[in-house]
Amino acid sequence: MVTARLFSRFRIPVMILLFLLFGPAIMASDGTMPSFSGIRIEFILFAVTLVGVAVFHHKTMYVALIGLTAILVFKYVFSDFSLSEHIMGTATREGEWRILLNLLGLLFGFAILAEIFKESKLPDVLPNYLPGGWKGGFVLLFFITVLSSFLDNIAAAMIGGTIAMVVFKGRVHIGYLAAIIAASNAGGAGSVVGDTTTTLMWIDGVNPVDVLHAFVASFTALAIFGVIGAIQQDRHQPITAAAKENIHVDWGRIGIVFLILACAIITNWTLDFPAAGVWIGIILGGFFRKTPWHEMKNAWMGTVFLMALVTCASLMPVEELPPASHWTAFALGFVSAVFDNIPLTKLCLEQGGYDWGVLAYTVGFGGSMIWFGSSAGVALSNMYPETKNTIRYMRKGWHVTVAYIVGFFVLLYTVGWHPHAPHKEKRVQQEELPVSNPE
Repeated sequence: MVTARLFSRFRIPVMILLFLLFGPAIMASDGTMPSFSGIRIEFILFAVTLVGVAVFHHKTMYVALIGLTAILVFKYVFSDFSLSEHIMGTATREGEWRILLNLLGLLFGFAILAEIFKESKLPDVLPNYLPGGWKGGFVLLFFITVLSSFLDNIAAAMIGGTIAMVVFKGRVHIGYLAAIIAASNAGGAGSVVGDTTTTLMWIDGVNPVDVLHAFVASFTALAIFGVIGAIQQDRHQPITAAAKENIHVDWGRIGIVFLILACAIITNWTLDFPAAGVWIGIILGGFFRKTPWHEMKNAWMGTVFLMALVTCASLMPVEELPPASHWTAFALGFVSAVFDNIPLTKLCLEQGGYDWGVLAYTVGFGGSMIWFGSSAGVALSNMYPETKNTIRYMRKGWHVTVAYIVGFFVLLYTVGWHPHAPHKEKRVQQEELPVSNPE
């Protein structure tokens, strides 16, 4: 009986796993990676995984792990692939370990931070300071956007989600949740310390000034998804008129929150590793207040899911992109909604010829269109599991896609498209220029 119940519960993931694992056995192989109609099998398996995530939204972690297992099986069977080299790197190629370890630390760390912020009781008194009606919801989204411009977008989404849960009495509309994710990604688009993709550009040599104009698109988008999302939320559950009386804010916990955020900013700036700062702040804060370690139990499934999905994306044989243009950048925004934007950004940096501000907006904000398109969305889904219903998320959060499109074209027609030459080549050329003779 127990076996029957287990099979009934996991029958679909098990069937998918069996098909994907034994699929190679029924295919003829000539020693090369199989492909169908010119499409390599890795892309097909990744697409099937994404469809599985969208359909089986109650089993997203299992679907992602099954997809990762299937891709690895094909890699090992049909190529000389080495997972250890892929993760740890080689003498000529950087491994994925830094990105994965940083992501792991941020997801768990910011889950703890959000709980510390909630336990401080500060969110309980915010209804006294936020405007009434839909304007209060919009002000909160604006706050998240500004916060994410100098802080990691995961933290901005988690803090915003924590405040929303309190001021809306736990009844948060899924369209507003999509707006929170969009706000956290919009704020980071124009700042090299606000999003992993822009930080990656900065480390690779892009001038921070060259991404600032992404804010033109971000705030245009905010004016659309922010207003519509706030109205959706106000009709669903308005902000409570007044907070409860006799609430005592624990400013010690607020101090710990700021300590964690400050450490994250410092280590992001100095080490390109904000997760280290987050955990330094958490450990130091533990000397003054009890650390809510139990939040890791609530966040582990979402964390494993995103780690598996990011690893799947890193295994895709994407070696080149279409020629750089504003249309390519626009399309990459939709691609980033289902494909990890970090390898996309790496490819764009190697290729050159992009307007970095436009690209920062498309690959950064584009992931907001689907809940698993950004790490901020996955982190928030740990707090609000209803966001994992992909179809409902897209249907109720339609305004995010509209905002992305409008923001892109406003940026394009106000600031324009100003592509940069490959910056590494530019620096080499400048170093090799002969010094002119003043005579």
